[in-house]
Amino acid sequence: MRVRDIFEIDFILFFSVITLIVVGILFIYSSGMTIGGELISTEYRRQIVWATGSVVAALVLCFLNYRKLYNYTIYFYLATLALLLYTWFFGRVISGGRWIRIGSFGIQISEFTKISTILFLAWFLDFSKRNQRVYLRFIISCIIVMVPMVIILIQPDLGTALVFIPILMGMTFMAKISTRYILFLALTIVFSSVFLVLPLWQATIMENAIPALMILVNSRFILASCLILSLITLISWFGYIRFLKPYFYWICYGAASLVLSLGASFAAQRVLREYQLMRLIVFMDPNVDPRGSGWHIIQSTTAIGSGGLFGRGYLQGTQSQYRYLPEQSTDFIFSILSEEWGFIGGLLVFTLFLIINLRLVRIMQTTADTFGSYIVAGLVSMFSFHFLINVGMTMGIMPITGIPLLFVSYGGSALLSAMLGIGLALSVHMRRYLHQ
Repeated sequence: MRVRDIFEIDFILFFSVITLIVVGILFIYSSGMTIGGELISTEYRRQIVWATGSVVAALVLCFLNYRKLYNYTIYFYLATLALLLYTWFFGRVISGGRWIRIGSFGIQISEFTKISTILFLAWFLDFSKRNQRVYLRFIISCIIVMVPMVIILIQPDLGTALVFIPILMGMTFMAKISTRYILFLALTIVFSSVFLVLPLWQATIMENAIPALMILVNSRFILASCLILSLITLISWFGYIRFLKPYFYWICYGAASLVLSLGASFAAQRVLREYQLMRLIVFMDPNVDPRGSGWHIIQSTTAIGSGGLFGRGYLQGTQSQYRYLPEQSTDFIFSILSEEWGFIGGLLVFTLFLIINLRLVRIMQTTADTFGSYIVAGLVSMFSFHFLINVGMTMGIMPITGIPLLFVSYGGSALLSAMLGIGLALSVHMRRYLHQ
């Protein structure tokens, strides 16, 4: 490392992240305060230790040439997959995810799997960029992402599993894979969500007002529909190959999306736990179960609304001190911040995340190395998704998925993995010109 390399660090990005970490520690401390002024949690101390180690790790990775990782990404990927399988069988379930516990020390491997998947997918997209068979390149990219995603989903950790979808879409888009393939994936996800939610909406909110929607949970209907749509897909694909007519292609496109959507929604009904399905229901109407699953959203929106413009003041939040907010140091820490610092505090967090993502986009656009740009594209997708889902969840405009607010929420694994991502981005920035 040369002394002048220090001045190549993107200090705007670095100090924006540090500011968010400091804000997070302040409100992790606040989350442990009771209405009587008694501190009943030492989580803030552990977060300070994790934050110190994470910042050091990010700086070490920053000064390491990220290109030296190029030939080792497959090993990082396979190692985290092996650890995921280990946690599946031997890990402890804590807050919806599986952890490896060593005494009082715990690590959530799924957080680090996001980084290893970004690295390996970036390697593959760079390695295959001259491959003319775009569809094959996209299919392999999907497999790379879906393997860890499925393992995490069945642990079960729906929130972390969902993060892999924007990572896949953002990185393949940056790799200039045809938009129609990415759109196909997006449509399949949207249709799957609709087919999953409609029966729940009809049964719990509409009180069976539209009985016909219940066919979406009928196994015979699903099987028959999938067989018919699969047949249509095969015939239209044969027609396209034989006659090269565009309408055959789009019929195949639509039918394939529908058959995958029906299959995925039916599988989700079997895989997702009852409390996860209930979260989708209360997202549509929290008053369906106001003292149960809907309690989270109701109390969170109450806290945010009571903050007003300037907030009640630091350590003066009643929702958190009366312990009305569940998981208040992790999933709902933005609710505490908004109650105590008001709209201005929320705007500060929004601004810092905007700066972070804009700086990452700038790094992605200015680096001359495609491997580096793909890595940063994955990080932008991951950070943006975490922010939008977590903040949207606390405001009641997104379903509760248990995704933390990176850099702010309590949790050593999430913080360390996020800072490793920042270290990679800083490394790419420092070496954005190929001759460096």
